[in-house]
Amino acid sequence: MKNSQFNTSFFYNGKFVLYNSLNNNFILLEPIVYELYQAAAKENQIDEISKYHEELYDILLENEIIVKDEVDEVKKVIDLRQKIDMNEDHYHLTINPTMNCNFKCWYCYESHIKSSKLDNVNLMRITSLIHKETEKPIKSFTISWFGGEPLLYYAQNVLPIIKFTHERCKEKEIQFLCTFTTNGYLIDDEMIEDFKKYEVNGFQITLDGNEEEHNKVRYVHKNKGSYREILENVFKLCRNNIIVSLRINYTQEKLATVHDIYNDLQHLEASARAYLKVDFQRVWQAEDSKESREEVLGLMNKFSNDGFKVSAVISNVDYVRNSCYADKKNHATINYDGNVFKCTARDFDAKNREGLLNTNGEIEWNEKYYHRLDAKFKNKPCLSCRLLPICNGGCSQQALEHAKEYCMYDFDEDRKTEVVKNKFLLMLNNITVA
Repeated sequence: MKNSQFNTSFFYNGKFVLYNSLNNNFILLEPIVYELYQAAAKENQIDEISKYHEELYDILLENEIIVKDEVDEVKKVIDLRQKIDMNEDHYHLTINPTMNCNFKCWYCYESHIKSSKLDNVNLMRITSLIHKETEKPIKSFTISWFGGEPLLYYAQNVLPIIKFTHERCKEKEIQFLCTFTTNGYLIDDEMIEDFKKYEVNGFQITLDGNEEEHNKVRYVHKNKGSYREILENVFKLCRNNIIVSLRINYTQEKLATVHDIYNDLQHLEASARAYLKVDFQRVWQAEDSKESREEVLGLMNKFSNDGFKVSAVISNVDYVRNSCYADKKNHATINYDGNVFKCTARDFDAKNREGLLNTNGEIEWNEKYYHRLDAKFKNKPCLSCRLLPICNGGCSQQALEHAKEYCMYDFDEDRKTEVVKNKFLLMLNNITVA
C-alpha cells in the first residue's frame, strides 16, 4: 500500500482533517491517531497500520487516503475527465444572438457592436444544426443564450429558436434545457409567460453591489439606474418557479455593500427562495485577498441560513468532475455572424474562432478546436499535484493560454491547502452550495 498523491491535511479545532481530492471526502482524526498514520506514511510502512489500528486502516482505505502500490492515480483522473468531457449523451449550444447591449459596464470584456444581430440566414443555419443534433441518440439538449444582451431582439432572434427546439425535443423525447445570461432589465410579463410555456430553466443575472454602487456601473442613462427594476424582475422569475442565479460581482471595497443586497432580498417570500441562488464572483480585474475570501464565506453562511442557495469561485474548485462547458466535446458557441467558438469568457473576434457554421447547419471545426480538446494533462506540475482531481490547471482555456509550466495557485502550497479548507468550512457549516 502507498499514501495517495491526492491527500491534504490540516489541523482544525483540536483534530486533524484529512482530504483526498479524488475521493472528494473529508475524515477527522484525533491527533494521536493522525500521528500513527503520519509515522507509517513517513516510513513508507502503510501496511503496518492494520496491525495497530485496524479500524483506521479500513477508513483510510475506504476514503482512498491509502491505495494499492500498483494503482495509477493520475490515469484514474484522466479516465474520469474522458468520461465527463467526451460524453456524447448531451449537447450544449451557446448562442450569441447579438453583441449589442443596453448597458456598458466598465469591466466587460466584450466589444459591443450596435448593428449586430442574427439574420434569417444564420437563424436557419442554427435551426438546421439543432435538427441534425437532435437526430442523434442524445438524452438532453441545452441552449444557453449569451452576448451582448440576448433579450434585445428577443421576438425576432430568440423566441423562434426556443419554440423550434422545444417542439423538436418534445418530438424526439429529449430533455430540453434553456438558460439566459442577461442583465435582466428587459424582462417583462409577456416574456415570463413564454419562459413558462417553453420550459425555460434558468437565468444568470448580475448585481454590482447595492443599489448605489450598482447604478454607478449599470444604468440606462446617467440619471436612471437599473437596480430596482432588475431586482423586481428577479423576484418575478422566482415567483414563477424559474431558477435565477443572482451573480454578485464584488471587489474587496464593495463587499460591505452586499449586506444591503441581503436586506433587499428579504422581500422575497420563503416559498420562492428555493429558486434563487446567490453567486459571489470576484471582478477578475480586482485584487484577491485572504481577507476577502473569509468575508465571502461569512456572507455565504448568512444567505444560506436564510434559505438561499449559494456558490462562489472560492468554494467551487472542482474543474474535473464539474468541468467548464467549453471543455466538453459536445459544446459549441455560435455567434450571430456564424463564427463558432468554445469559450465565452474571451472576445468573439473572428481570428479566435474555432469553426464556422455552414449552409447545411454543420460546424466546420478548425485546428484550434482539436488543440483545445487535447490541451489538458500537458502541464507537468499538475501531474504531480495533490489537487489534480479538482483543479487540473483550470479549464482548457487556461491550458491553451499558458505557454510554459504554470500553477493556478502560483506553486503556493499554503494557498492549495486554503482551497481545501474553504470546501471543508462550507460542509461544516451546512452551507447549501448549488
